[in-house]
Amino acid sequence: MTEDSKHSASKFRQRKRYAAERRFRLYGVIGISVAIGALCLLIGSMASKGWSAFLQTYIVLDVELPRDDLTSNGKINITALREANYVSYLRKSLRNQFPNVQSRRDRRSMNKLLSSGAALDLQKLVITENSLVGKKIRFVAVASDDLDQFMKGNITAGTGGRISSKQANWIEALDRSGKLEKRFNKNLFSNGDSREPELAGLWGATMGSLLTMFVTVLLSFPLGVAAAIYLEEFAAKNRWTDLIEVNINNLAAVPSIVFGLLGLAVFLSFFGLPRSAPLVGGIVLALMTLPTIIIAGRAALGAVPPSIREAAIGMGASPMQVVLHHVLPLAFPGILTGTIIGAARALGETAPLLMIGMVAFIVDIPGNITDPATVLPVQIYLWADSPERAFVERTAAATLILLTFLILMNLIAVIMRKKFERRW
Repeated sequence: MTEDSKHSASKFRQRKRYAAERRFRLYGVIGISVAIGALCLLIGSMASKGWSAFLQTYIVLDVELPRDDLTSNGKINITALREANYVSYLRKSLRNQFPNVQSRRDRRSMNKLLSSGAALDLQKLVITENSLVGKKIRFVAVASDDLDQFMKGNITAGTGGRISSKQANWIEALDRSGKLEKRFNKNLFSNGDSREPELAGLWGATMGSLLTMFVTVLLSFPLGVAAAIYLEEFAAKNRWTDLIEVNINNLAAVPSIVFGLLGLAVFLSFFGLPRSAPLVGGIVLALMTLPTIIIAGRAALGAVPPSIREAAIGMGASPMQVVLHHVLPLAFPGILTGTIIGAARALGETAPLLMIGMVAFIVDIPGNITDPATVLPVQIYLWADSPERAFVERTAAATLILLTFLILMNLIAVIMRKKFERRW
């Protein structure tokens, strides 16, 4: 083969390598673009369905608070304030807007425009501000979910619908007179779950998630770091440690529902811990998160150069001092990053928590780790299974909130890795 032919063959192989490299980069760009497009499509779909859940329709009413009903012997009595018929006050105020409506059937139909929680809001207001007794006040009452969905254009009036033609006429009259207002839906962020969509909120599920994650991190972080330090720095390299490493890697790939079955069989059935409590949920999620923290911790410890250890030993440090004073501080950013990623995965888990009973309908806000509670993913699951149209937008809104938490946790992990990362 001549020199020219060898040179031509070399050039041809070089062009093939460059072409293969360009194709590989193109495939990578296409893959990333598809992933970003799918994420944008998901978020866009959730946003288009859920943005309206952040707004709630209210009815502005002029409510009379008769002194005779709310006082005892001319003095304000807390018992009278609690037992007063606030529903009748609101309904009377609403009927005053339509004095021509006289039939009992039409009045019942009109009363359905008000939420069942409006009377409770009025009661709380009067108990908090006793000076309102005996006055006529301007009260903003929560509208029913049907009225709210009608104003948002999600349902229409007609025969067999949730809103009748008469109700639609009353709603339009209230809207023309400025008695309907759309405000920020504070109930979504301040209330617990409810069977009435306009009163349902995420605060109970949010507190349940926070308490569950507190137990999860409290258990998994120290145990995971300790296990990673032992396996990487002190354990002898033999068949037993090899077996432990294999099992840890296998546990990281086990379906999460298996941990739920473990929690059901051991913590609930054997130890008798409270069902549907953040304590049990946190323990189950800690077991699920532990392999991830151990693997990330070992990788971070292994990335510390041996020269750090050798220098510390040369200065007379003991093996424990080498690890605690020199190796662990340098590996800590990587360990913390792995912990945050593991916690983010645990925050989005549903299956193991369903197995231990955290799918229960919980109205009260949990105050500690033994109170009955649910978590955000389970709350989304419950709302998605509800037939009311108003729960559809709340499901999408709750999904957006959960995605925001997950993105923030992953963003924090990336920022911390970039900020504290050491290169040798």
